[in-house]
Amino acid sequence: MREFKRTDRVGDQLQKELAVLIQREVKDPRLGMVTVSAVTVSRDLGYADVYVTLLGEDAPERVRENLRVLRQAAGFLRSQIARRIKLRHVPELRFHYDESVVRGQRLSSLIDEAVESDRARHADEAGSDDEGERD
Repeated sequence: MREFKRTDRVGDQLQKELAVLIQREVKDPRLGMVTVSAVTVSRDLGYADVYVTLLGEDAPERVRENLRVLRQAAGFLRSQIARRIKLRHVPELRFHYDESVVRGQRLSSLIDEAVESDRARHADEAGSDDEGERD
């Protein structure tokens, strides 16, 4: 159980450090507004899966391009993390696009559309009932 908690702590620390490093230190004009949404670290601390989202951008080509930039910067980011966090071994960084935010927004808008459609249908039914009473 102790090992699991350590990986969580390391993941949280990596998430905080990477968020700052990506924003301030990765100087690549192709990189959009990247947010580090989660980091999961393997039990042996050999690798860390870094999940990122892109603010306002979900076009597949932009996602691929941003992931390419981050993967190219992985070595640099690891070396910076090694200076900031006291770890015997800094995990290898593997970047992934976190679709959960985009998926959540899509679901939310679908729900909003369904609710609005339902309201409109009920308003139409109420309107037609009123007309029927006047006859």
